[in-house]
Amino acid sequence: MSTEFKTLDLAKLDWAKVDGLMPVIVQDAATLRVLMLGYMDRDALEKTRDSGKVTFFSRTKKRLWTKGETSGNHLELVDIRVDCDADTLLVTATPRGPTCHTGAASCFTAAPGNFLGALDALIKQREHDRPLNSYTTKLFEKGARHIAQKVGEEGVETALAGVVQRDEELLGESADLLFHLIVLLRMRGLSLDDAVAVLEDRHAKAAEKAAS
Repeated sequence: MSTEFKTLDLAKLDWAKVDGLMPVIVQDAATLRVLMLGYMDRDALEKTRDSGKVTFFSRTKKRLWTKGETSGNHLELVDIRVDCDADTLLVTATPRGPTCHTGAASCFTAAPGNFLGALDALIKQREHDRPLNSYTTKLFEKGARHIAQKVGEEGVETALAGVVQRDEELLGESADLLFHLIVLLRMRGLSLDDAVAVLEDRHAKAAEKAAS
């Protein structure tokens, strides 16, 4: 959970502007896909903070409503941020089951998302569950050395495809390389986001240096 949310002063939110009900946009923490829109009053926000499960104020039920209290499809809180006017919240959460009452992953069926984030989350789950007859399971069971060897092989094949093969082959080898790299990161207890964070840090430092 972010430092911003831990130190958030609820009294500074502009509740009067929204008549006590603040719009809340919920995104999948792994894919950043928009999952739903809901509303929170002060009590719902405090319960979300204290329980770790995203809770809204239901305008139809006229009471607090924790997502998944009936279906079991909870939204586990990851982060929460406030917009520039302090009258809208952005929540990132890990969905446990479909978010929409129709059974869809999102209430916005065409909402875009980051597939690599979804793949990373799936590989993490595969590492935990170790389903039978899964290629990913077999990789984890063979260990880090074997996975690292696969990354090396795919890296060489990607480089060769970039020089002597068609775009189709280059894309295919690149996809294989990305997949095995994510598996290797997960084998070491790391995530794709951790690698991206390094790139973001390098970019920020380069930008800062260029501006100085």
